[in-house]
Amino acid sequence: MALYIMLSKLTTEGRKTMMNNPRRLFEVNKEVEKMGAKVLAQYSVLGDYDFINIMEAPNNEVIARVSSALGSRGTIEPLTLAAMSIQDYVREMETAKIIDK
Repeated sequence: MALYIMLSKLTTEGRKTMMNNPRRLFEVNKEVEKMGAKVLAQYSVLGDYDFINIMEAPNNEVIARVSSALGSRGTIEPLTLAAMSIQDYVREMETAKIIDK
């Protein structure tokens, strides 16, 4: 499964929802699973974004569907990034050096 980072900002409507029902986050995580992805870790943060989610999905198409579906609700503005482990990154860089020779 591929890894993704989803940064999200609450909209005005999203802030109202969180104040009225903060456990809504857990419900959304279950909905994400029904769409084919999984939230591995989730953090509330200060700054330009309100949440950081570490997610897993089988491919870019699934995570694009999740991001679009969540964003279309009008409660968050998501920014989704593909991610890879540092171990995978190093392996790819070492492979690139072999190919360049």
